[in-house]
Amino acid sequence: MILTVTLNTALDITYRVRSLRPHTSHRVSEVTERPGGKGVNVARVLAALGHEVTVTGFTGGATGRVVQAKLAAVPGVVDALVPVSGATRRTVAVVDERTGDTTQLNEPGPTITPSEWSSFQEAYEDLLPSASAVALCGSLPPGVPVGAYAGLIRTARSFAVPVLLDTSGEPLRRGVAARPDIIKPNADELAELTGSHDPLRATQDARRRGAGAVVASLGPQGLLALTRDGRWRATPPIPVRGNPTGAGDSAVAGLLSGLVEHLPWPTRLTRAVALSVATTLSPVAGEFDPTAYKGLLGQVVADAA
Repeated sequence: MILTVTLNTALDITYRVRSLRPHTSHRVSEVTERPGGKGVNVARVLAALGHEVTVTGFTGGATGRVVQAKLAAVPGVVDALVPVSGATRRTVAVVDERTGDTTQLNEPGPTITPSEWSSFQEAYEDLLPSASAVALCGSLPPGVPVGAYAGLIRTARSFAVPVLLDTSGEPLRRGVAARPDIIKPNADELAELTGSHDPLRATQDARRRGAGAVVASLGPQGLLALTRDGRWRATPPIPVRGNPTGAGDSAVAGLLSGLVEHLPWPTRLTRAVALSVATTLSPVAGEFDPTAYKGLLGQVVADAA
């Protein structure tokens, strides 16, 4: 079982409009709702790849009940979310059908009390003995300590469970010091962590800070990975267009599935890039086009960098 942690779960709502224009009213042509938050997106993709996945984090209020009801309909995903008194947040993506651009609105999430945080830590520790890997993903809701991910990494390491960390800012800085097996920042997050805008130099610095492997997401330019085994660059075989929401989460799912399947790093990277591109081609945010994925998988190449 792969365990994904989403401390700031969400109900992802996608609106499609013909053309998005500020200061005007819009007629929405289509509305979709999906259980969301980065780790939940990762779990959905992993389940679609055939892996058993357990989702944990927080859920609360009417929105949380909708998230759980929709999560129950996803084959292969087990709900281990911890209830809280506050309401689960919503995220709204507005897709401009004319340009393909997406505007994202993200609520902050419920305030977590100290007792709710303690309950989550106990639930997390109970799940670890059955986990083959853990993904710690996304932002922290109000009330959760900024060093939360660092503590969760150390707990997972005490159970000898490999950890992938995908977050930003101070939670990433503190998390790296706890020595996660993999981090997957984007270019901006990596620059904020290291102070360098040169991806190669920045990945080297991030590894020195404690990460076992650094996989930097460079947007349309693909992935750059620096690991104990070497350094590779994997790039999309086609121009990347469409809705990028969830593309990074699909890349995390590709990396995690490759980890638990004991695949070599170049194969993990080609899978991650193919999934990421296939996600931008999907009409629904945070899901991938399986036909596009299969076609892309044989076209992505990971070269030594």
